[in-house]
Amino acid sequence: MTWRTAIADPIYQRYAIIILSLLALTGVLLATFTYVLHKYLAKVWTIWRSWLIMAPLGLLVVGLGRETTIIGITLLALFAFKEFARATGLYRDWGMTGVVYLAILVMGAAAWLPDPTTSWTRPGWPALMQAMPIYAIALIWLVPIARNRVQGQLQSVSLAIVGFLCIGWMFAHLSFLANSPHAYGYIAFILFAVEVSDIAAFTSGKLLGRRPFRSNISPKKTWGGAIGALAVSVALPWIMGFSFPPAFGWQAKIMAGLIVGIGGQLGDLTISVIKRDIGIKDMGAAIPGHGGILDRIDSLIFVAPLFVRLVNWVEPFC
Repeated sequence: MTWRTAIADPIYQRYAIIILSLLALTGVLLATFTYVLHKYLAKVWTIWRSWLIMAPLGLLVVGLGRETTIIGITLLALFAFKEFARATGLYRDWGMTGVVYLAILVMGAAAWLPDPTTSWTRPGWPALMQAMPIYAIALIWLVPIARNRVQGQLQSVSLAIVGFLCIGWMFAHLSFLANSPHAYGYIAFILFAVEVSDIAAFTSGKLLGRRPFRSNISPKKTWGGAIGALAVSVALPWIMGFSFPPAFGWQAKIMAGLIVGIGGQLGDLTISVIKRDIGIKDMGAAIPGHGGILDRIDSLIFVAPLFVRLVNWVEPFC
């Protein structure tokens, strides 16, 4: 992955055209509804303006190459964990948060560094990635042991472990896709697919939703929205089939659709459980109209590691 290969890559070019065209089209539709039909869509405009920054920025980061992609994903993980730590109160314990920050940086390094078991020839260090939960959890437990403290430590340790596993480890799997020979297609598909699945859940929920899906966790989600998101997610690997190499057969496409359709909703609901439990609506306010960074990437928490394993099963790269 380099900026030169991105410019020449037909898959990257297609996604750039699709994403920029969708931004332009939705802008025209919003303008029509606002200024011609006189609909009040201030919140929708705010969401669109955020996407007007996020989507081209994401294309740029991926387009600049493997290194910027890994750095960008690592930074997202760091800021998402910061939001989690602030929301849950863990941020007051700098020992715990510092260990998790360090572990997230090591995950980024594992994606960046060459694999020593291949004489440093293959990019990415999968053995370190797979072992990181062991090292991180051990370091987290060392914090209260080194302090010789017991009171209140179980809560801090538990929050630190959950934060690292969900954000630092599972989400950070996404950076390993940058080491694949088909990185542009895989990364672009997974990012595009989870957002389309979210939109499908919202739209089908509005049109078909009657029964709440999990009323205490996410009151606005309905069975109609969940089924609609799953149906669209399963169809996307065929619609966006140009994203995949020839080895990515129909079985892999079915699995990719299920991973996005089920894993994406599970990630969103997981963060919703945390938010409802601590009594907040959003994890942060970094992205106008969307909430925090963690609110935007929560669908990738389970999708990223599962998709990496699917890709590695189809055509091993790490």
